[in-house]
Amino acid sequence: MSARLNPGDTAPDFTLSDAQGRSVSLRELRGENVILYFYPRAATPGCTTQACDFRDNLASLSGAGYRVVGISPDAPAALAEFTADHDLGFPLLSDEDHSVAEAYGAWGEKKNYGKVSEGLIRSTVVLDEQGTVALAQYNVRATGHVAKLRRDLGIDS
Repeated sequence: MSARLNPGDTAPDFTLSDAQGRSVSLRELRGENVILYFYPRAATPGCTTQACDFRDNLASLSGAGYRVVGISPDAPAALAEFTADHDLGFPLLSDEDHSVAEAYGAWGEKKNYGKVSEGLIRSTVVLDEQGTVALAQYNVRATGHVAKLRRDLGIDS
């Protein structure tokens, strides 16, 4: 299992492709508070619930100074379809070789319905404007996660 990040750690830099195939680098996001959320697979029920929850809370998260970015092992074409189908309004990035998920501690052994496998661990890492980890949450639930995250960040409803 990859080492998990903790508050105060410097976030590992990355460059990934977005849904349109454009490169997006963490360096480009410096100067903003960023919510990076790692999800297993576009268009599955849990991931759709979580993405739509971020979408529905995007105005308040943005108003509080946070930019939302989703990361999954999906190919850019799958991300483009997922984004269009649900009008997400924030970037989704493709981490097909899961190297970024590994660097952020979001890849490893997990249990699903009693079965142990290796894969993406649903996680959220919040970065400050300098790229330092402000909050790291692992094994989060798809349903209700954004409400909990808002509470943890002190963002009023």
